[in-house]
Amino acid sequence: MASITILLEKCTGCTLCIKACPFGAIHMANRKAVIDMAKCTLCGACVTACKFGAIELKQDAGAKKDLSSYKDVWVFCEQKKGFIQSISFELLGEGRKLADKLGVKLCAVILGDGLESKMDELSWHGADKIYLVDHPALKSYQDDPYTEVLVKLAQEYQPEIILCGATTIGRSLVSRVAIKINAGLTADCTELDIDLKERLLLQTRPAFGGNIMATIITPNHRPQMATVRHKVMKEAALNKAHKAEVISKRYPEEVFTSRTRLLDIVAEIGETVNLSEADIIVAGGRGLGGKQGFAILGELAKVLGGAVGAARSAVDADWIPYSHQVGQTGKTVCPKLYIACGISGQIQHLIGMQSSKVIVAINKDPEAPIFKVATYGIVGDVFDIVPALTREFGRLLKK
Repeated sequence: MASITILLEKCTGCTLCIKACPFGAIHMANRKAVIDMAKCTLCGACVTACKFGAIELKQDAGAKKDLSSYKDVWVFCEQKKGFIQSISFELLGEGRKLADKLGVKLCAVILGDGLESKMDELSWHGADKIYLVDHPALKSYQDDPYTEVLVKLAQEYQPEIILCGATTIGRSLVSRVAIKINAGLTADCTELDIDLKERLLLQTRPAFGGNIMATIITPNHRPQMATVRHKVMKEAALNKAHKAEVISKRYPEEVFTSRTRLLDIVAEIGETVNLSEADIIVAGGRGLGGKQGFAILGELAKVLGGAVGAARSAVDADWIPYSHQVGQTGKTVCPKLYIACGISGQIQHLIGMQSSKVIVAINKDPEAPIFKVATYGIVGDVFDIVPALTREFGRLLKK
């Protein structure tokens, strides 16, 4: 346990701690700082800000926590409009490997409204147990009720590992859960494994701008939590003979309350293909020279029935919106065909697309790093080659 104390004899009432606290947990009373422990997260920001040493934060390691009661591998299965997202099946595939190594059960956790019909789908993808919480307040994702429900489930059943997709929903949810249950969390993992001797989850992710791959462990806390990038893992094999135990949980209404109210969900307008789900992606980088270059890529993508992607340099130059960015700070993709046009092939971009089945690189520089990962390489001007490909594919596909 940790504790924080105001040393009144040293406090001058300067209010520096109030300005430093990101949670609004400090106020002044009789010219002395007072900490509201209901809001304080013991982050230590006020300790650093205090110039008079008037705030003392103690971290008491205490006795080593007994972790033997924690078991099973959990996968949070994301759903939208009642449809289970493909990232869930990828995590069930990876979770199966981890559960088998540990000798425990693979469990799916799904929250929503009217999802009883989806239980077979999770069962067929390898889940041994399914924890279902079905309530109208969970129909669409909202931070407060989703967090409270997952926290209650984790506290009751004590999973050894919790996996979640590194999606917009996943990143928002599990970080909140990890804080509430005092667990370790590693974000954006690209590889997972088990140290059998210590029963540790080995969580590998890019670090230092993608220049190295770091393997992270959380030896002193459970559950061990990780988010995994979309399209990094293979989906679990489908086995319709496999049957899972379904555990349906109910909670008091106050668990489902939210500080925010969802007014509406507006679908994105435009002739776009979901980049993460696309089988064919035509991507461009700085070599396109401007927005007009992406118009040419869009024509090729339309003929092929694919999506348009981009390297970070093109997004930073405001040639194309961020939603098209592929790479470490964008989306991870794994299409059947990835056509890289005018992309040099920096490691940050390669992390997001190097698992593509076929990579075609088009670049004027024969020494460009992208050619090292390419299945096929074309040395030449994208403004000559891409229109030629568009014409030829258009002719062939019409037949």
